[in-house]
Amino acid sequence: MIRVVVADDQPLVRMGLRTLIETEDGVQFAGEAVDGREALSLIQSTKPDVVFLDIRMPLMDGLEVLRRVSADPACAEVKIVMLTTFDLDEYVFEALRTGASGFLVKDSDPTDLLRAVHVVADGGSLLSPSVTRRVIDRFASGASARPVPHLDKLTEREREIMRHVASGASNDEIAAVLVISPATVRTHVSRAMVKLGARDRAQLVVFAVQSGLT
Repeated sequence: MIRVVVADDQPLVRMGLRTLIETEDGVQFAGEAVDGREALSLIQSTKPDVVFLDIRMPLMDGLEVLRRVSADPACAEVKIVMLTTFDLDEYVFEALRTGASGFLVKDSDPTDLLRAVHVVADGGSLLSPSVTRRVIDRFASGASARPVPHLDKLTEREREIMRHVASGASNDEIAAVLVISPATVRTHVSRAMVKLGARDRAQLVVFAVQSGLT
């Protein structure tokens, strides 16, 4: 059973997500919060599997909640998906860098919202190719290259695949370009994540941008 918490200051958003979650098999609604402080307290007390967290909330914004949850060892298994009104929110890149497993626009299709629960709970990141490309286009242009620890430990193939990941390509797309199997791509992605200490694929994209690989 995947336990989900929703944190948003808009009653209609909370009600919609709660209704959606309660209709999905294998998913349990674990609570809701109307502001950042309440969200942090709820997350730390219930330790849900997945949190839908609004970037902008009263009392404490979503980014600060994310920072505190990411820094709390007791919440290491909590996966956070940021919610935003606009698909190119100025805080998205910071959210991914801080440890969010992805982000969704609030008016996303219900199918995408439910898919997010399962993908993130399974350790994946919610960054579709189109969304990734827009994030990179928006933020990479203004992001100066900075050293990424242990980048020199990557093999040339891992660097190559990391560049493809940062371009928004899926494992299947990367496999087709490099003429290797998707399983091999997954292996290289996993190894790169371990070497760089990336929490998930989303952070791997961030590291690629920061290091100038894109």
